[in-house]
Amino acid sequence: MKRAGHFIFKVIGLIAVIFSAASVGPGQAAEIPRPAIVKSGFIFTNAPFPSCHASTIAETKSGLVAAWFGGTRERDPDVCIYVSRIENGRWTAPVEVADGVGFATNRFPCWNPVLFQPKSGPLLLFYKVGPSPAAWWGMMTTSDDAGKTWAKPTRLPDGILGPIKNKPVQLANGDILCPSSTEGDGGWRVHFERTSDLGKTWQATPPVNDGKAIGAIQPSILFQPGGRLEAVGRTRQGKIFQIWSDDGGRHWGTMTLTALPNPDSGIDAVTLKDGRQLLVYNHNTRDQTENKGRSPLNVAVSEDGTNWWAAVVLEDDPRAPSGFAYPAVIQSSDGLVHITYTWKRQRIKHVVLDPTGFKLRPMLQGAWPK
Repeated sequence: MKRAGHFIFKVIGLIAVIFSAASVGPGQAAEIPRPAIVKSGFIFTNAPFPSCHASTIAETKSGLVAAWFGGTRERDPDVCIYVSRIENGRWTAPVEVADGVGFATNRFPCWNPVLFQPKSGPLLLFYKVGPSPAAWWGMMTTSDDAGKTWAKPTRLPDGILGPIKNKPVQLANGDILCPSSTEGDGGWRVHFERTSDLGKTWQATPPVNDGKAIGAIQPSILFQPGGRLEAVGRTRQGKIFQIWSDDGGRHWGTMTLTALPNPDSGIDAVTLKDGRQLLVYNHNTRDQTENKGRSPLNVAVSEDGTNWWAAVVLEDDPRAPSGFAYPAVIQSSDGLVHITYTWKRQRIKHVVLDPTGFKLRPMLQGAWPK
């Protein structure tokens, strides 16, 4: 009887599936659930450095390229910029492409590389050199062969730092708008830098916040309807900030705090091809004391850049030393989302998402749903 009952149950289930498919209207396809995470793995497992951080990723005509800084520890003078590319479906071994040698009589650490592929022209790599974020300066190099070889680095003009952590955006008129910030005596302050000739000449806005009411750094730029721009980023106030521009980033409104938490940790965001906004960040209300603030690492999605829905948890291990931090995110030409981030300060992880597979859930009062 048990076998017969089990057989009947399976038949009923099969009939239900067939009926469900048959009930789909003319011209419609039955919805098949798709997993959001398509692929996940490390860019490297062996490297010539014990510690790494602050990855960046870009898509070229030849494929994906990633970069990060690596060395003994952050701030140590042996910290250099490393690059890896995807060839034949695999990441190549890390290659050192920039260091902090040759400045006066000292060797300085390198910081925060940012890759960007313009619509035309070479692949751009921005990074910083200097003893600390309060005293570093901007550097830039270019590659004409999708990251295989690089030109001699040049120092950016005084007062120009380049994109501080997150990628620039290219506007309709061809201008490249870089999200930047400073961490000097005036506090954490955001500004924006613009080049119309691939980094030969620059213009910069004044700081868009006073560094006191909201101390903010490391913005990401999003495209909004009607030509508006939105920037979101890291703060010292425990929340992600947002700020808006109506004139292509030349002037900005008042910076405000969102409902999303920010444990004093870097974020990144991208505007998807379907118009939605995607944000990668640590949804954690704790600060960084005892390394408790950089887990979990989360993905949220918004229709308007203000109201966010929970999408994916990439990592969740509060016991992990140094946690999971400093994400970089792009959407490639095939529609997939690529995220790189620091994994326990030991490796750089690469995760591929299919945005059509998100199962979005509301975040009531900014709380991640259980």
